[in-house]
Amino acid sequence: MKNLRNIPKIYVGTYWMYNSGSLFGKWFVLSDYADAEELYKDCYEYHRNEFLPELMFQDWECIPGFLISKCSLHEDTFRYFETVSEMDDQRAEAFELYCSNIISWPANGNDLDETLEGFNEAYQGYYGGAMKDPKTEFAYQYIEDIGLLERVPQMLERYFDYEAFGRDMFLGDYSEYDGHIFLDM
Repeated sequence: MKNLRNIPKIYVGTYWMYNSGSLFGKWFVLSDYADAEELYKDCYEYHRNEFLPELMFQDWECIPGFLISKCSLHEDTFRYFETVSEMDDQRAEAFELYCSNIISWPANGNDLDETLEGFNEAYQGYYGGAMKDPKTEFAYQYIEDIGLLERVPQMLERYFDYEAFGRDMFLGDYSEYDGHIFLDM
């Protein structure tokens, strides 16, 4: 995990303790474990004073909601964090947005590899720079990349409405989330 402030962790108690009026539990840092099996083993060991403890995830930090609930951790959670640890912070943020807002992974049934492949095809980049409008900023970059106005005289080029062009691009071909641009597929 690159950023020490953003380490995924879970506060694990049990339903029995909770129903008895106690929040007794412990924070478990996911990066201390190789996989979910190892994490669960340690959780059960910590709560060994109960007969067949039913684990309850009472709180968590830096874990996307699509990977966790009060009683379970998605099987690909560790692979997800391994995948995003290889990305820079902006790309990792975009991947989380893609999973949660665009394709509803893992609820959509795709595996993580398919999801990552789709993300790599759809993600166009982060456009939250000086312009303050990601759609217009993307329009400028897009027009430059494809050379749309290369043969237009410079005198006429300044009349081109980049803002309107950018707005139209997002009527069906692209989506924007917090400055991250995705190709609609």
